[in-house]
Amino acid sequence: QPDSKSASSPWLFCDGRKWHMFYVGTQFCTPAPDCIPSTPYVTLKAEADHPAGPWRKRYDIVPFVNEAGTYYSDTASPGDVVEQDGEYLMFFGAAAFTEPGKLGRTVGIARTRDLNGAWTVDPEPIFPPTEQCENTSLYYEPSNDTWFLFTNHIGIHPDRGEYTDAIWVYWTRDLNQWNTEDKAIVIDCQNTEQVKGAIGMPSVIKVGDRLAMLYDGATGENHGHMGRGINLAWLSLPLTPPAE
Repeated sequence: QPDSKSASSPWLFCDGRKWHMFYVGTQFCTPAPDCIPSTPYVTLKAEADHPAGPWRKRYDIVPFVNEAGTYYSDTASPGDVVEQDGEYLMFFGAAAFTEPGKLGRTVGIARTRDLNGAWTVDPEPIFPPTEQCENTSLYYEPSNDTWFLFTNHIGIHPDRGEYTDAIWVYWTRDLNQWNTEDKAIVIDCQNTEQVKGAIGMPSVIKVGDRLAMLYDGATGENHGHMGRGINLAWLSLPLTPPAE
């Protein structure tokens, strides 16, 4: 099956009647005992009547697939889903090898009006692959009509290799138009007390008058995939982009 080595990293969306899960599937991973998933990643679907399950895998539904020669030829992994004017937009993780051993990572938009059907992928990503970001969590700020997209950045370091080194945020008033200059660093090793290595996979949710962010990372300078914990950070609301 397309998720024979990993079924992980789920994004959930409720249409008011049913819960839809879009998750990462892969047939490749590193050897035991770590079994770290590896590319190519694909987007798969499951569904449930309640978020606690039971969940039913829907191998018969293929949201979208990797396509050779595109910016998502080697990774087409799911991301946050938002609804706008009856259309669902998924901000998915995309990657393609720019040269042997080097992935260019970015975010693309896939669209559908039927969560049980196929999605159409935009021909161009919202950012150039040089941004080196993946995984998305969106928040809409009604006070200034602004969307904020939180994502993890992939640092490329000569001694440590590639690893998720920070949480970035981009903002826009139009989900279809993004500017790479409209971004800021939210969390990195400079403003965390204990997590000084890998920092990744942000997820945000409103709690009262604050925005909670869950992200992964490990105490100390751990730059690997294993031994990470779940961390919590807070942002005060309303979110306001910095002045130009």
